[in-house]
Amino acid sequence: MGTGHSHDRGNSGHGHDGHSHGHVPADFGNAFAIGVALNTAFVIIEAVYGYWAGSMALVADAGHNLSDVLSLLLAWGASILAKRAPSDRFTYGLKSSTILAAMVNAGLLLVALGAILFETLNRLADPAPVAGMTMVIIAGIGIAVNTGTALLFMRGRKHDLNIRGAFLHMAADALVSVGVVVAGIAILLTGAWWIDPVTSLIIVAIIAWGTWGLLKDSVKMGLLAVPEGIEEGAVRQFLSSLPGVTAVHDLHIWAMSTTETALTAHLVMPGGTAGDSFLRDISARLAHDFRIGHTTIQIETTRDCESCQ
Repeated sequence: MGTGHSHDRGNSGHGHDGHSHGHVPADFGNAFAIGVALNTAFVIIEAVYGYWAGSMALVADAGHNLSDVLSLLLAWGASILAKRAPSDRFTYGLKSSTILAAMVNAGLLLVALGAILFETLNRLADPAPVAGMTMVIIAGIGIAVNTGTALLFMRGRKHDLNIRGAFLHMAADALVSVGVVVAGIAILLTGAWWIDPVTSLIIVAIIAWGTWGLLKDSVKMGLLAVPEGIEEGAVRQFLSSLPGVTAVHDLHIWAMSTTETALTAHLVMPGGTAGDSFLRDISARLAHDFRIGHTTIQIETTRDCESCQ
C-alpha cells in the first residue's frame, strides 16, 4: 500500500506517504471583526427607524441583516476552528466546522424568513402609513455598509467557499437595500403604502432563493458529496490513464471543509508502483488539476482485495 502527498514520512513495509495541502485559506479575522461591527450598528439603526417609520421593508431588511451578523459570527468562528491542529480524537482537526456553520446559517435564515413573512402578510392585508424618506435614507446607509463589508471579502472569494459565501451574501444585501430605496421613492411619489409590504415580499423571495442554495450546498457537503467543480469521472479517467494502472476502485472524493477536498483510491498495478516519486506526482497533479489537496492512494497488485468489501 502507498499513499501520495507532498511531504514525505516513512511508512515501514508500505512505501511512503504525504499530503499536498493545496491552497491555504487567508486570515480574514479583521474583515470579520469589521463586518460584524458595521452590520450590528446598522441593524440597530435600521430596526429602530423601521419601527418608527412603520416600514415593514426596513424591518424585514433589519431582520435579515441581524441574521447576517450571526452568519458572519458563525463563519468567523468556524474559520478559527478549522485552523485547529488534528488531535487523537479529531484526526482531521475541526475543518468540517465550516460546513456545519453553513448549515446552521441556512437554518437561522429560514427562521428569520418565517417571522418576516408572517408580519409582512399581516401588513399587506392592512397597509399602514409609511415614512418614505426615512426608508430612502436608512436603506441608503445600508447600501454603503453592505457594499463596504462585501469589499472586505472580495480578495478571498475565488479560493475560499466560506469567504465567497460571505461576499455574495453581503453583495446581495446591498442590492436588497437598493430595492428598499426604490420602494421609498415610489411611496414618496405615489403615496401608495402597499408598495412597502410588497417590497418586503420581494426581499423575502430573494433571501429565500439564496438560502435554498446555501442549504442545498451545505447539506451536500455534509453528506460527503463530490464538491462542486470536480468531476468524479474526470478524476477516475486521470487515475486510470496512469502508467501501469489496470483498474481504479474505491474512489472517494469529499469536502473536508468549505476550502479543502480529500480523495482516497485504490489503484490496481500488477507490476507494482514506480516508487515514492510516482505517488508524489499523482498528488501534485490532483492538487493542480482538480484542487484536491489531501490524497491517499493504495496500490494493489491484484484486484481481489478482501478489505475493499
